[in-house]
Amino acid sequence: MAATGAAATDLEVVRGKRAALFFAAVAIVLGLPLWWKTTETYRAPLPYSQISGLNALQLRLMVPVTVVFTRDSVPLDDQGKLPFTVVHEREIPLKYKMKIKCRFQKTYRRALDHEEEALLLGSVQEAETVLAQPQEQAAGSLTVYVISEHSSLLPQDMMSYIGPERTAVVRGIMHREAFNIIGRRIIQVAQAMSLTEDVLAAALADHLPEDKWSSDKRRPLKSSLGYEITFSLLNPDPKSHDVHWDIEGAVQRYVQPFLNALRAAGNFSVDSQILYYAMLGVNPRFDPASSSYYLAMHSLPHVINPVESRLGSSAASLYPVLNFLLYVPELAHSPLYIQDRDGAPVATNAFHSPRWGGIMVYNVDLKAYNVSERPVRVEVDMVRVMEVFLAQLRLLFGIAHPQVPPKCLLSGPKSEGLMTWELDRLLWARSVENLATATTTLTSLAQLLGKISNIVIKDDVATEVYRAVAAVQKAAEELASGHLSSAFAASQEAVTSSERAFFDPSLLHLLYFPDDQKFAIYIPLFLPMAVPILLSLVKIFLETRKSWKKPEKTD
Repeated sequence: MAATGAAATDLEVVRGKRAALFFAAVAIVLGLPLWWKTTETYRAPLPYSQISGLNALQLRLMVPVTVVFTRDSVPLDDQGKLPFTVVHEREIPLKYKMKIKCRFQKTYRRALDHEEEALLLGSVQEAETVLAQPQEQAAGSLTVYVISEHSSLLPQDMMSYIGPERTAVVRGIMHREAFNIIGRRIIQVAQAMSLTEDVLAAALADHLPEDKWSSDKRRPLKSSLGYEITFSLLNPDPKSHDVHWDIEGAVQRYVQPFLNALRAAGNFSVDSQILYYAMLGVNPRFDPASSSYYLAMHSLPHVINPVESRLGSSAASLYPVLNFLLYVPELAHSPLYIQDRDGAPVATNAFHSPRWGGIMVYNVDLKAYNVSERPVRVEVDMVRVMEVFLAQLRLLFGIAHPQVPPKCLLSGPKSEGLMTWELDRLLWARSVENLATATTTLTSLAQLLGKISNIVIKDDVATEVYRAVAAVQKAAEELASGHLSSAFAASQEAVTSSERAFFDPSLLHLLYFPDDQKFAIYIPLFLPMAVPILLSLVKIFLETRKSWKKPEKTD
């Protein structure tokens, strides 16, 4: 009986050891991998190497320039060398990590018969009309016509002419270095019509150090897919002024053609409103010499904030909002004028704030107050008002007056208020700005995801990142090829995809779930199960080790 009991006890011990080993194997082989897989943070792979390579990206902005020579523009020996191509490249000196080079590819050729006939007309405007008929030029390209040195197409004191389209006229010269001399003139004209250091510096204002460019350079609006424009009439004294303005007709006649010309740069929506009892946040000062009131230049920044709280247009907007305010001063502060830095009245009686909008003060004619009836009916001269607002709108988009070379005649703007090459110059600047913004966003996202390991990276976020990187590379290639329209479209896609990935809400799901909270959750779950298994394994190990020891011999 004793032998049977001992055998049963040994059998139970063996079964206990096997059960402990089985539970341990299940926990290690199945439990731990399953727990690890189900609790790991999913992170889709990202092109980190390609994103880091974007910081060393070199932009080459190629401007195709077709140079057309008439018969008597250069010596006969030089005409025999046509056609050929000359490339002029220079680096834009900006303190920015992305190196930017401007490349003018000049293709020299002889004038065709219809071009020769057009350039023999009486005025350069007539010649432009005829030359623009055969075909449309590609965005970003220029055509420069070189005419005879003694041609009457231009005034005798003018050496070049810049038209409203993508064309220019330059005088030729009968000299053995004609191509070199004319080439320098062409580069000056082409730079004025396309890319200058100031244009690119304004586009990269948010990415350049403060000491490089002053705040005056920070005028242009940031690139966006759309813009909202709001015209507001402020009537602080409706008891004295019954103001009427034909804003709908003015927008259709003056603003809408300008926006239609700008449609390649974004979508626009326009609305208007009238605000009563809307006061300025600054009390005007009285000038006894002129019996008028004035706003000093240092007080103008304090005017915007109190008025902006009444506008209410930017609260629910997805796009940048441009505010244009027409302020009719109250009777107690009429007339009201805006002074410049020197204390002289501003000719337009208006001012603008970068990336916000503009304000114009519209004074009522003093003769209107001779009428005893109140309120006085005021008919706003919308032509004068829209001239100011359109000028401010150009400045807000960075469409400033070009710096033309000496002895260069600049054509007046088209009826839309925008020259074609001005739009091209804006698209150049917007493309560079978009690439800089997308590169910065992608780099910041890659650094953030590299530092914080518990951020979830979903497949759709990774897809947007890959799409943004590919769009940046495509835009750079298109800029280097001189394809401005496709380059701008690719740069917009790069910004949109990079910001969509950066601001994806899924990136914040596990951001505030630190490791100490994980231990607080998992230790109460695993500790009661792990202790018996570990103790059993230790006991089995000790008994096995003891059984391996040989018994000592005794005499």
